[in-house]
Amino acid sequence: MATLQQIHREITFLKQEIELIKHILVEEGKLTKRARRQLVEARKTPISSYISIDKLSPKNV
Repeated sequence: MATLQQIHREITFLKQEIELIKHILVEEGKLTKRARRQLVEARKTPISSYISIDKLSPKNV
C-alpha cells in the first residue's frame, strides 16, 4: 500500500509533468494547416447531425 509520502511525491511529479505539457502546448501548440482545415470543416457540421457516443459500438467505429 502506498504511503502518504509516496502519494505526495507522485502528485508532485505529475504536477511538474502537467506544467511541462502546458508549456509545450503554449509554445509549440500551433495547429497544422491540415488540422485547421479539419477544424473549419467540423465547425460547419450542425450539432444535430452529431452521433451520441452512447450509440457508437466498436463495430461502428
